[in-house]
Amino acid sequence: MSDGFSCGYESSMPRIYDLFNEIGLTFENNRSYEKSTFKMVVMAADAKPTFSLLLLARISASLVAILLLTWALYFTTSFLPHTLSQRDLIYSVLHPLLMVIGFILISGEAILVHRWLPGSRKRKKRVHLWLQGVALASAIFGIWTKFQGREGVVANFYSLHSWMGLLCVSLFGAQWLMGFVNFWHRGEVRMTRIHVLPWHVFLGLYTYGLAVVTAETGLLEKLTFLQTNGLVSKHCTESMIVNGLGLGLATLCGVVILTAVSPKPYQTTLATKTVYSDTKCLTS
Repeated sequence: MSDGFSCGYESSMPRIYDLFNEIGLTFENNRSYEKSTFKMVVMAADAKPTFSLLLLARISASLVAILLLTWALYFTTSFLPHTLSQRDLIYSVLHPLLMVIGFILISGEAILVHRWLPGSRKRKKRVHLWLQGVALASAIFGIWTKFQGREGVVANFYSLHSWMGLLCVSLFGAQWLMGFVNFWHRGEVRMTRIHVLPWHVFLGLYTYGLAVVTAETGLLEKLTFLQTNGLVSKHCTESMIVNGLGLGLATLCGVVILTAVSPKPYQTTLATKTVYSDTKCLTS
């Protein structure tokens, strides 16, 4: 900005000081208005809300992991009650572990990387891409374990839970592939990235929410089956654990998405402005 003020500094500068003070900018004047250097110090925004959301997300994720491990390790007969095969039981237990801990929790942590990981933007993108790759591999392996049971592949395509799961993993895979190409393709036009970024963020959060909803349908389907067949009661410990797991997932989803869309805390920046008293008053 080269043209802004003409020559009336003696009367106009106090107004300028008042104006910038109102919007939170602090100036340090050197000695004179003839050639004054002003340092604009933009104060950092309060980072406490972001820290609180990150802490709540970690607590929710830990609660989900503890409840799921408790359910999988102490109530194993509920996963496959009508079989004596140890192999089928292992595959049945691995499915929720991989889909919840490996897929939902790790992908949620990948979303939060941009909020807590220090360093350059390139480093954050690399860690984000790597964590999402681990989550995708867990999801694919989790679906594969479901197809290894005695019921076969076709039997797992009749429920809403299975359809939503396949849609979710397919969208997640396409999203990860797009992110991979965007990260490593150095020749891509910058404006193209700018236009694609909002859709990348939207699809990422939508897929994450869809994954949580799919897990909720799986919990509901499993618990309904167990209660309908009289294998567990509505007021037993296992039912309480499964219901608590569902609430934990819902809380985690809300906190992760809120943290992702909340404004980022700005770091203190320093900009130098030079004011002249002849024909051009302010340069940047």
